[in-house]
Amino acid sequence: MARTRLYRNGVLEKENFPPADVSDFLPDPTATVWLDMCFPTEEDLATISEELGLHKLAVEDAVHEHQRPKVDRYDTHWFLTAYGVRLDPDTGTLAKSEVAAFITERALVTVRKDEHFDIDAVVERWDSAAELAKGGVGFLLHGLLDYIVDGHFEAVQALDEEIETLEDLVFAENVDHRELQRRSLRLRKSLVTLRRVVLPMREVVNSLMRRDHQITTDELVPYFQDVYDHVLRASEWTESLRDMITTLRETQLNLQGNRLNMIMKKVTSWAAIIAVPTAVTGFYGQNVPYPGFNQSWGFWLSVIIMIILSAGLYVLFRRRDWL
Repeated sequence: MARTRLYRNGVLEKENFPPADVSDFLPDPTATVWLDMCFPTEEDLATISEELGLHKLAVEDAVHEHQRPKVDRYDTHWFLTAYGVRLDPDTGTLAKSEVAAFITERALVTVRKDEHFDIDAVVERWDSAAELAKGGVGFLLHGLLDYIVDGHFEAVQALDEEIETLEDLVFAENVDHRELQRRSLRLRKSLVTLRRVVLPMREVVNSLMRRDHQITTDELVPYFQDVYDHVLRASEWTESLRDMITTLRETQLNLQGNRLNMIMKKVTSWAAIIAVPTAVTGFYGQNVPYPGFNQSWGFWLSVIIMIILSAGLYVLFRRRDWL
């Protein structure tokens, strides 16, 4: 189902009217129209495309999925592609929803490619900042971008908390290394996905907020600047988390190597201690006469030698932290 809104002089006048009526309001210089469509085909966009003069390539990009975040400029309009994201706190998996937008002088057409993009949240942002509605299409575009970028920022923050939890697990006494590696891999994949979504948004927002493009009014410039600052923070945070998860993985491998070295050191030390009585008993087991041969004191002498040498090795290894 399509959703529509009509603003006149910054005041919401109509909503949920038939999309066919959009063309009736476009000649009015005081009118601003919003049209939202979900799962449209090229045939669904044909009528509005003719009325708004949308470029064929932009229409194709709006219908086909897996576009990169971008903004393209055509003779009569701009075309925007961006992604909303959400993080599953239980699995650490990042899901993304693609949205496209046609930006004209008096109309904003949003095209959602799945139902997971919460357009109601965007509408709520418009309603909460109704005093800016005189900005026309720039006002609608700001609400859309603000919602998308805030979603990126929330996802980065949630991933940061997940990595902090992972850090605590790395240094825990009893570590499930398989589960730790699985969670690390999931977080790394989520960060890679988020990075592909967030980094191009710097260029997108920067292009749209340029005053020579006449998309934003002077009143809206500070608000677009705020969105751009959030984009930069999310981008930098994403990069730092990417380095952090790599460092965390290297730390885990180093700790595993250190623990293995400690185990090998202790096993080797105990083997050296056990080798002493083995050598003494082997010597006294020779079928030749030796000091104390066939005498009871010879037995006790061998026992004393084993105890003294083993105790001496134990003390030596403890002092060198080999045990």
